Order: sequence, then structure tokens, then C-alpha cells
Amino acid sequence: MERGSVKYSYQDKMLKLQVTALTEKPHIQIREPLESGRPTQLTCSLPGACEGGQPLIFSWEGAAVDSLNPQNLSSSVLTFTPRPGDHGTNLTCQVKRERPLLTTQRTIRLNVSYAPRNLTIGITFRNATARPGQCGSEVELRPRNQEVTALKILQTTSLPILEGEALRLLCVADSNPPAELNWFRGSPGLNTTPISSTAILELPRVGPAQEGEFTCQARHPLGSQSVSLSLSVVYPPQLLGPSCSWEDQGLHCSCSSRAQPAPSLRWRLGAGLLEGNHGNASHAVTSSSAGPWTNSSLSLRAGLSPDLRLSCEARNVHGAQSASVLLLPGKSVFQAGVVPAALGGAGALALLSLCLCLISFGRVKAHRRQAARRPKVTNDEDPVMGTVTWGSKRNLGLDKPPNQGLPTEDPPLSEEQWEVYYGNLSFHGMKPQEPEDPEATSSMNEYSEI
Repeated sequence: MERGSVKYSYQDKMLKLQVTALTEKPHIQIREPLESGRPTQLTCSLPGACEGGQPLIFSWEGAAVDSLNPQNLSSSVLTFTPRPGDHGTNLTCQVKRERPLLTTQRTIRLNVSYAPRNLTIGITFRNATARPGQCGSEVELRPRNQEVTALKILQTTSLPILEGEALRLLCVADSNPPAELNWFRGSPGLNTTPISSTAILELPRVGPAQEGEFTCQARHPLGSQSVSLSLSVVYPPQLLGPSCSWEDQGLHCSCSSRAQPAPSLRWRLGAGLLEGNHGNASHAVTSSSAGPWTNSSLSLRAGLSPDLRLSCEARNVHGAQSASVLLLPGKSVFQAGVVPAALGGAGALALLSLCLCLISFGRVKAHRRQAARRPKVTNDEDPVMGTVTWGSKRNLGLDKPPNQGLPTEDPPLSEEQWEVYYGNLSFHGMKPQEPEDPEATSSMNEYSEI
């Protein structure tokens, strides 16, 4: 005990203090925020430790320091370089005291900042699913009548999508803190405006206008990263034709189709199938492709018959389409002119002809009724031209060049036997013009030879 200037008054019987437990936990101090790739120091200390007492033993444990030299882990100061994988892991500082053995420790969770990495694109779409076991690297398109919604992470830079489908693109970035995600059409520039300022890009109905490159960019204070996806629109064949025409050497037909991927064309002649590029004495087939278009022509030189059905078929992996041409019976095959397509054109043509016949019949019947109500004219009067003598009517049949006479084998006809044929033109609302000289009536020529 101490009293004034007197110290250690009990020199024979000393006071001994024994520590049986460490009630305080270590304190871990981080000098600056942890960033991936930048070395940093952490300090561990034990509050309430007596100066001059027994030395304390420090040690560090955790996934972030497992790869370090063990000698660096036995100090109160830890120096290491954090990695992105160290984010969210535990780090423990342990303090030991010997005689008696006492231990205390503190564990913290590391917060490591790192730039975006593993930037990927996920897709949600209908009528399509990724094939099992390929992680979305290929996409299998299903028929339109199947409603399927799937979320897959793409591992390729291209995606085929069926025209008309709904597509949702999801951008996923691994970073801390979370990066700012934007979608761009094509490659993003310095002043390019994003088409979506979120991680999701909606394409409600995919068409040719959406075909091309889409880029997701992840912006972060420690760096930026981008990933692009090339979207290709696929669709079943769209058939143009066939169209056929008669030529000197036979029947020539052509057929075209547009699809993505490019379709294959083949001809079906009756029960036979013609495709590719080949020919013989009876027919020749020529096909070519350019981009999404495929063209094929067929020349038939022999073997044609009435009721022969000819069709053009186009197909790809997404569908097929065909159209037929029917050689109509009742006509000579090589006199039929342009062959009508049996796609409803023949029915429309027949309906149009029937309508024209009915209209013509109605007009003729109405004209006859009007003619019946008019007063009858005499033999010497014409309803349009006025009075014409029999002599001038007879000139209608004899108005020919002088060198052309009547056939010698036919006897000349008398006025009673002569039959006159002429056309009647009605000008409604017009009065017959009276000639000034009545005697000139018999010499006027009111008709022209037809």
C-alpha cells in the first residue's frame, strides 16, 4: 500500500494480482476502404491490456489471408491485397495470453469494392427454350401455339428469335457497389443516349426493325464493362408465286421464296418431286439463293397433260408453304396461254364472268322493252337517219371496189329477195336532221362498211 511518501510498506507480504479472464474483445481498425487490387493494412489491438505485463500473441484467420505467409499472420498489423472474391468473407483477429492461457477474438465481414465483372445477358421469351445442358448457348424455337417462358443466361454473342415473339433482355453484372446498367442500340459512344436506363430491355414484338446489335454497359467508379448481343430475326418461308407462261419450247414456271434462314425450293409435278439443279429431255430445274431469297425455275418440254397439277414448295426449319398451278382441261395444252394459278384465281375469274353476263343480259332485256314501246317505223324510215330509199340500202352490200364483183355461182338477187343487215345507233335526246334538198336523200351514203 502507498501512503504519502511511503511506498511498499508491506515488503514482506507482497500483493499478487491474477487475471482469470479477458473481458474485452480485440478492436480491428481499417485505415481506408478496401478496394480490389490495392494493398491495405489492418491493425488489431486489445483494449485494457496492462503495459509491462505478459506479451500478447496475435493471429489472423480467414479466407482472405489463407494464402499469405504464416509469419505475416502473427502480428497485430496485417498487410494484404483484397480480391473481388474476398468481398463478404470473414476475417478474425485472435489474441492470446499465456500463464494462464487466455484467448479472445473478434470477427468482421470484409467489404471489398471492385469493378464490374462477369457481365452477362439473360433472356426471357415465349415459344422458345434453351436446349438442356447447353446453358443457353443455343436456342430452340418452338411452334407459336406453345406458351413457354424461360430465363436463361446466354454464353454466346448471337441469338436467333422467331419473328413476332416477345423478348426481354436482362443484363447482370457482378460488382460492389452495384454498377449502373444501361442498354444501347449498337456500340455506345460518349454522348449516346441509352434506349433503356435499367437492367431490363423489353422488345414486345420482334421484327426486322429489331435485328442487329444490342449492348449492355455497366458503369462503376472503379471501371466499366460492356457486353453485346447480335439479334437475328428468323421466320418461316413467304412464297411468291409460282407463275407460269407458255413459250415456244414449252411451259416455263418460276417461283421465289423469302425466309430466314434461306429456304429450299422444290417442285412437285403430279406425284414426282423435282429439286436442285438438273435437267433432261422433258424438264429442267434451276435454283439459286442470295441472302434470304431463293429462286427456282422449271421448264417443261414434254409430258404435259390436262388436269396436271404443278406445285412449288418452300421450307426451312421454322415452317413450310406451298402453292399450286392447275392446267385446266378442255383446251389444247400448248394453246392455253398463261396458266392460271389454282389459288382462288380461277374461281374469282369465273365469278367475274358470270357477273358480266348477268349485267349484259339485263341491259339487252331493258333495251328490248324500250324498243317495244316506241312507235314502229315504215320500211322507208330509219329511226336515226330518217328516210332512206331501198336503193341506197341495197348499196350497202354492193359498195365494193370495181374489180370485185359478186360470185358468179350465185344468181343475182331481186329487190324482194335482198336482205339488208345494218347496225342501229340510238342517240337519245337528238332529233333527226332533215336534209335541205329532199331529192338528195336517195344519193346520200349514211353507212360505212364494217
